[in-house]
Amino acid sequence: MSIALALDHLGVCARELGPLVAAYEKLGFALSPIAQQSGKRRPDLPVERFGTGNRCAFLRHGYIELLAILDPALFDNQLGGFLDRYAGLHILALGVADAEANLARMQAAGIPIPGVAWLERPVEAGDPRRARFARLPLPDAPEGRIQLIQHMTPELVWQPRWMDHANKADALLALVMAAENPAETATRFSRLSGVPFEPDPAGGFRLRFPGAERVAGPESPKLETVVRILEPAALPSVLPGVTAPALPFMAGMVLRTSDGNAAVRALGLPLVETPDGGLMVPPDHAGGAAVVFLP
Repeated sequence: MSIALALDHLGVCARELGPLVAAYEKLGFALSPIAQQSGKRRPDLPVERFGTGNRCAFLRHGYIELLAILDPALFDNQLGGFLDRYAGLHILALGVADAEANLARMQAAGIPIPGVAWLERPVEAGDPRRARFARLPLPDAPEGRIQLIQHMTPELVWQPRWMDHANKADALLALVMAAENPAETATRFSRLSGVPFEPDPAGGFRLRFPGAERVAGPESPKLETVVRILEPAALPSVLPGVTAPALPFMAGMVLRTSDGNAAVRALGLPLVETPDGGLMVPPDHAGGAAVVFLP
């Protein structure tokens, strides 16, 4: 199917990985080992080692990427420019079942994308296997790294040993962001994803992705996920106390927990209740991104 089917992952970015990892471990996430990335700057160039690396919190549906610059001497794949704006969420990846079909759709829609951008990284130190991804990035998107992604080796990415979280989070449900012109951003995301946008009740627009089994993890269920693009003034009505340091701004994520938030409450975290019945960890305690746990 040549549309985006689900919210695949979100990327929280920082200049140093250590403090970001410490913050998310305190939030109750079990994280995969450090993996330095490799890829092609353009589809016609060879694979090279990048200066960026990550650790991830893999959920039954989707995941959170913690990304930082490990080696400033190497290509940072735009990360330094993102961090000049603010530390926090800068990566939105939407899962697709067929990268080539979506490439054809995007090119037919006039999006200037030359081809599939391949990315790979080691599974972990000492393991010769490499996780591989087919990416379709939206060129020059002011919102950050906005892309479609097809996992070529999902079984290497979502491993059970990295999916048992103390906070009992099991699914990535939504991205909440603010933009100066929400209609312009929603139009851009709609062209990329092939999914129409609609009014958001908080003020702005949203895109709803229909879901499909195994598109956001080898055992992921069919689950509707959402990207909400709000007017800046509406942001605190969804994420209490959160304001934008710059626009556009990926403000926060919504995660589902499997135990009605009992584990989250027991972790002793600084929690703020949200209008939808969730519990929010403010951005200052989560690498610049609000994290909402929804029962």
